[in-house]
This record gives sequence, structure tokens and C-alpha cells, in this order.
Amino acid sequence: MPDPIFAEPRLAAVYDPLDPDRSDLDAYETIVVEELGARSVLDVGCGTGTFALRLASRGLEVTALDPAAASVQVARSKAGADAVRWLVGTVDDLPGLQVETATMTANVAQVFLDDDEWHAALDATRRALRPGGALVFEARRPEARAWEGWTKQATHQVVDVPGHGPVEDWVEVTQVDGELVTFESPTIFHADGARFESTSTLRFRSRAAIEESLQHCGFDLMDVRDLARAPGRAWLYLAGRA
Repeated sequence: MPDPIFAEPRLAAVYDPLDPDRSDLDAYETIVVEELGARSVLDVGCGTGTFALRLASRGLEVTALDPAAASVQVARSKAGADAVRWLVGTVDDLPGLQVETATMTANVAQVFLDDDEWHAALDATRRALRPGGALVFEARRPEARAWEGWTKQATHQVVDVPGHGPVEDWVEVTQVDGELVTFESPTIFHADGARFESTSTLRFRSRAAIEESLQHCGFDLMDVRDLARAPGRAWLYLAGRA
């Protein structure tokens, strides 16, 4: 099930204004369009569709998938959305596809918490790729311990969102259990006092574990790069369908 922060319609509607800086997508766009020269893309965990729409605006055939119907509804309301094929569901629900590239931007690859779930996602994504197709995704480096900065003091903000008024939110870690990091994301709408709680968990796998899982699921590792926007804190993986 998708986290409430993505599945609750009121939260999905303010997701972009609360996190407007999507420069993290620049590297993906460069790799997909210029380096790989892809003409068809599957965006796994598309959220509110920012990346899918960027690719579609450059003439690519884009299929965008997310389990949160509210987020996909926001994506469908944006300019240019008719150029994207939007799907609500998980990779297990994919129709027969043969795309040249698949992407999992931001934290998508880390929401699969157990090995069986992660392997199933990789298997389904590989089946959606043409022979020689590539998967591009990122994962935070556990040794950087990014979660130590996820405190209310460091992340608290109040944003005046058009049509919604002041909206307050923050992120705060509540539990660290080995590779699993759980955090709360409260959101408060000052206009009517409505408060929504969301609990999320990410898995911080080691680089060795990720590479082993890719090989196990029929991928050849093409490259592992230091993520330009977060040097020393995250890896960017390129893996080809074997």
C-alpha cells in the first residue's frame, strides 16, 4: 500500500509545492535522453509525474506507474499529461511492455523492504525491458547516515500554497532497525487545522547487496556513479537486461 503522504488526495495536491526543487532529475534526463538515447521509458514510482512529463516533452514514449491513485490524479491534471500513459498499480500489475529504459528516481528503489519484494520488483522491471534495455535508479549510501539529518528542527517548513493557504510539514526519524529507517511526516493545513500523519520506511542496502540483487535478477551492472547532487551520499546505478 502507498504511504498516506502520496495516497491522501489533499497531501498529493500539495506535494510539489512542498518539495519544488527537482534538480535531482537532471542527471536522469541526461542519461536517459542523451547517453542511452532511449525512445521509450517506464517510470516506476512516478508520483505526481514530474519526471515522466519532462521526458514526454522531449518526444519520448513514456509509461508512468505508481500505486498511489491520488498522486497519479495530480499528474494527469498537469499540462502535457495526455502524452503519457499513466498506470495506477505496482510493477506486478504491468501490462506487456518492451521499453528501452526503466527508471526509479529519488527513494523509489528503497521502498522495497524485504529481499523477496525487491527481487520481484527487479524481475518485473526486467521483463518490461527490451533485450539490451537499461534500468537507472539511485540508492542512498548507508555509511553516510542521511537519516541523522531527518529531524523536525532541520526539515520544518511552512509554505503558502496557492489554493490551500499555509501548509506546515516536517520529517522526523522514529526508529532505526538495522538497514530499515522509519520516519514520520506530519502535514498541517493552517486554513482549517486539518492534520495528516504519514509513516514511511526505507531500506538502506549496501552497495554489495544491491549489485548482488541485480545479478540475481538477470541484470548486468553497467556503471555505478557518485550521485552528482549528493556526492558521497548516494549511488546512481545503471544496469542492463542481460
